Amino acid sequence: MFFQIIEILGTFAFSISGVLVALEKRMDAFGVLIIAFVTSVGGGTLRDVLIGQTPVTWMENMIYVYVIIVATIFSIIFRKRLNYLRTSLFLFDTIGIGLYTVVGIEKGLFMGLHPIICIALGTITACFGGVIRDILCNEIPVIFRKEVYATACILGGFTYFLLRKLPIDNNIVFIISGLVVIIVRLIAVKFKISLPSLYKNVV
Repeated sequence: MFFQIIEILGTFAFSISGVLVALEKRMDAFGVLIIAFVTSVGGGTLRDVLIGQTPVTWMENMIYVYVIIVATIFSIIFRKRLNYLRTSLFLFDTIGIGLYTVVGIEKGLFMGLHPIICIALGTITACFGGVIRDILCNEIPVIFRKEVYATACILGGFTYFLLRKLPIDNNIVFIISGLVVIIVRLIAVKFKISLPSLYKNVV
């Protein structure tokens, strides 16, 4: 139950993130819904296909579809209160990657995969909905820029497996690992920490 709540919260956060980008691009209602949809379930869909879990999660449980619709309507109704779109987008996107990282890792563990592969699945789950969103919205995906994005997911993944070696409740492990992703991302943006550039000396 706790695991499903985490996944629902991640879906809600990523849906809002997608809506904010779509509204910024001045898409119509259908376009806004589609962007919300691919942002929230795109990474999870790719993960499920990779591990051979079909039909994928959102096709088997309609609650995710309902959450996306509710989040889309909520974001459209309260868009005037979300005037600072960039700040709001960053916040909900960050919450989404934190929650989805642990969801993807847990799915990998359930399939009996190696911890490194589980971390990769967590990163895919967290990041690739945003990749699809940005491509559809004609933006360079954040994960392919020098921002600390996927790196935060990877650090959260390593934290997850380190904590599992300690006598800590699994739910607490979920929460702490997700918070590590969120905090690392927040600190990186706050202090303008980024990955080394390959192009500093290129004219």
